[in-house]
Amino acid sequence: MNKVFLIGNLVRDPEMRSTQSGVSVCNFTIAVNRRFRNAQTGQQETDFLNVIAWRQLAELCGKYLAKGRKVAVMGSIQTRQYAVKDGSKRTAWDIVADEVEFLAPQNQQSSTQSAPGAYTTAASKDSGTAYAPQPHNDFGGFTQVDDEELPF
Repeated sequence: MNKVFLIGNLVRDPEMRSTQSGVSVCNFTIAVNRRFRNAQTGQQETDFLNVIAWRQLAELCGKYLAKGRKVAVMGSIQTRQYAVKDGSKRTAWDIVADEVEFLAPQNQQSSTQSAPGAYTTAASKDSGTAYAPQPHNDFGGFTQVDDEELPF
């Protein structure tokens, strides 16, 4: 099973592009802190991971993400090889996003555009739409009940 769950902050603004056939692609890098500090230095170590989002998920990421924004990324690891100028081959690991959840509140990110909803937006490559939580006074079709009315 190839599945990865990451939470980190965008290192720079996402880069949007399209393939020759018109498919949207969004690339961004997230900084993810390791769980443990370096034993010799005591410093927190950070990994910088490249993320690729496709189609509508890419469009949502390109529209609502910006440098410094905290995100949760669910997806898979994909490897690719390429040659550098001296002819040697290199291997790179990318995270192909299946879902991206925007974790930081919109009002704390001055450089981002307003997304639907006040706090978080989640997107999935399968859903094709963004999810915005309902305001606190909307109970999503459920009726609010006082504790005294509960049968247990």
